Amino acid sequence: MSATLTSIINPRIFDAQTFAELKRQYQTAEPYKHLVIDDFLNPDFANLLCDRFPPLSQMKTHYKGLNENKAEDANFQAYDEAFRQLKAEYRSAEFIKFLEDLTDIKGLTMPDDALGCGTHQGENGSYLDIHVDFNIHPSLDLHRRLNALLFLNRDWKEEYGGKLEMWDAQMTRCVKAHLPLLNRLVIFETNEISYHGYGKISVPDGVTRKSIYAYFYTKASETAKGLAYHDTIFRARPNESVSKKIKTAAKETVKNALKRAMKNFGVIQLYYDTLFNVKNRKR
Repeated sequence: MSATLTSIINPRIFDAQTFAELKRQYQTAEPYKHLVIDDFLNPDFANLLCDRFPPLSQMKTHYKGLNENKAEDANFQAYDEAFRQLKAEYRSAEFIKFLEDLTDIKGLTMPDDALGCGTHQGENGSYLDIHVDFNIHPSLDLHRRLNALLFLNRDWKEEYGGKLEMWDAQMTRCVKAHLPLLNRLVIFETNEISYHGYGKISVPDGVTRKSIYAYFYTKASETAKGLAYHDTIFRARPNESVSKKIKTAAKETVKNALKRAMKNFGVIQLYYDTLFNVKNRKR
């Protein structure tokens, strides 16, 4: 494994022996392929991102609904330069090659839009129920294949909760759960059984759960033939109430039927353009 090293990413992940071990971990992980890389970035750069993370009040899209309570934003032009630098690194040929060699998924790309890279944040009480992600970009010929979530939470405590949960294909149990620690990158394959999310957090005033997301795709016309489009699909946990299970299933059925119709009529991009400029939208 070789790459043009930068001052942003920890050079150890490009070392041949280290890379071989990372690939082994990714390929053998359960419940689906994934990898946790601690100290992913140069520590000074990671702390800079943490310190200059956009305030929750300035984030454009705030989800408050049955299955999620968090904020999302992708306006990198309004962020500190460090965020644009990281995004450029993610889209670089060197990092794309790293991901392709790691995952054996060729032809990866990250679109330069809100469905390529952005930020998530949640205050006390934030949660994101277990779900699988949308599978096809709504307006581009792109098939979603990988998520890379970089956590930026300094001094995060176990009792705060908010672990990234990874559930089995039958949604019967949480197989792995990873704390959202500062400078921890979690890479995982996105498919029809990659169920993930996080439970409600309990944090002091002024503390939020912060992360930068990056989504990587291949050409849908080449790798998603016969795959029907769907949006995010939420599932209730086994121990949740019957009422929530029924409400979640009904909401997701209706939502996905509407999203498919919007995509078929070619108007779904308008929805996303509006979404990232409106606060407190439920979904």
